[in-house]
Amino acid sequence: MSDSLVVCEVDPELTEKLRKFRFRKETDNAAIIMKVDKDRQMVVLEEEFQVFEIRTTDDLTEAWLQEKLSFFR
Repeated sequence: MSDSLVVCEVDPELTEKLRKFRFRKETDNAAIIMKVDKDRQMVVLEEEFQVFEIRTTDDLTEAWLQEKLSFFR
């Protein structure tokens, strides 16, 4: 098969936000969390975090992720 299977589109606003995020000049930590909107079959922005702090890799725990990034809800 030479055709590609397209499961989801990416929201154009998210595409632009990701482009800006990738080429940003800041050197602080930041994160973009995406999710799949099943109804629209589209990858959309869930949350965006501009600055967060990790002192050591030991700080990067599931509890920290739950508190700071709202993961694992």
